[in-house]
Amino acid sequence: MKNLLLLLLFLYIPGTSEASAAQKVPILIYHSIAEYMGVGSKELYVTPENFEKQMTYLKDHDYTLLTFERWQDSKKVTNPIFITFDDGYKNNLNAFTIFKKLKTEHFKPAGTIFVISDFIGNPNRLSKADLKNMAASGLISIQSHSATHPDLTKVGNLKDELKESKDKIQQITGKPVIALAYPYGSTNEHVVAETKKYYNFGLTTTPGPFSESGIKNEFYLLPRTYVKYSTTLEEFEESVKTY
Repeated sequence: MKNLLLLLLFLYIPGTSEASAAQKVPILIYHSIAEYMGVGSKELYVTPENFEKQMTYLKDHDYTLLTFERWQDSKKVTNPIFITFDDGYKNNLNAFTIFKKLKTEHFKPAGTIFVISDFIGNPNRLSKADLKNMAASGLISIQSHSATHPDLTKVGNLKDELKESKDKIQQITGKPVIALAYPYGSTNEHVVAETKKYYNFGLTTTPGPFSESGIKNEFYLLPRTYVKYSTTLEEFEESVKTY
């Protein structure tokens, strides 16, 4: 009887049930890392100063920054988190500089930039040389945000947007392209089915951390949490909690 009571007590300890043991993996979404100069949506900017404070918080609190090539490591490391950037703006080089500044023997920053392949080299966009340099550093993974950034749910033939974008980026970086960030976060069953032909992951803009549950196509419906101009450090800390 005593052993039975001990067993029941263990089963009801918080954190031991399957539901409470489900791991939460934050996936953050940024756009521009720059001072806001009055052009475009202010909330899509994060100043370099604030970005560095946020990354320093992750460094000081033992987070492990991952890219999608290391997805399986999210089950093995301490406090896994994914840092993503959409659109491929030239000012993402500021994030790259901050990553290099914060890198130590024990902390290796890493992030994923989702580029619009037909916009590469345009004014205010990353160039081919930028992408090659960042990909070669091992700190930045370059992935796809489609070819021209349409709402994919309104496109009939998705091959150009998906496959051609993937091929172009791979030719530039020499690295595998395995993840797609849906433009505007828009997707549906058809888009997911087409995405699965070319990619291992599809990312939305549905807020919240990822927690594996076994639902259909869950790796093609990955949620992401926006980090905005107005996001305070306290709000940032709350958004990256893994418990």
